[in-house]
Amino acid sequence: MRFMLIWLMMAVPVWAEGERAGAFEYYVLSLSWSPNWCAYEGDARGSDQCDARHDHGWIMHGLWPQFHRGFPSYCRTAERPPSRAMTRDMADIMGTSGLAWHQWKKHGVCTGLSAPAYFALSREAYDRVVRPPVFRKLDKTVRLPAAVVQEAFLQSNPAMEADGVTITCRDGHIQEARICLSRDLDPVPCGQDVVRDCSARDALFTPIR
Repeated sequence: MRFMLIWLMMAVPVWAEGERAGAFEYYVLSLSWSPNWCAYEGDARGSDQCDARHDHGWIMHGLWPQFHRGFPSYCRTAERPPSRAMTRDMADIMGTSGLAWHQWKKHGVCTGLSAPAYFALSREAYDRVVRPPVFRKLDKTVRLPAAVVQEAFLQSNPAMEADGVTITCRDGHIQEARICLSRDLDPVPCGQDVVRDCSARDALFTPIR
């Protein structure tokens, strides 16, 4: 029984709630391909992110503080929450102000930063990563190996290594590119619970409408 408990602790990702703000090792920058999210979830929700007047490609799902194993969330902080104007101003790279608010509430509070500083750092991280332009040129839905998406990010960002970028899938679609960054936003290897690449060889990739 003791061996089984130890095995389970090693196999299951660890996360913590209410941890001390500022205590973490590195960041995960999570980029979501908006057309895919709209196809499997956003359209059904009627999300403004999916409105035809937008041309979102890779949007920022979030900038997440991370331990080498597990991650903190909903940390205790004395920092004031962001204003509506602050979250609204993040919608250009995050899709909606609601997502910006959620990311602050769950992850931003664990950085030890103020809300303005967290959103400024998030935007800097987003701007530092070159999103491969090839995906914006698609004119129809294609099927491709998830490894092709990872390779596109590596070619567009020569400082990154393969173990610092992971691609996830959901409902048969490419979901996210997750990029591991130091606290100074330099590329670093991801922890073992982050490096869980999608192994699909025929994942759907939807073009920008």
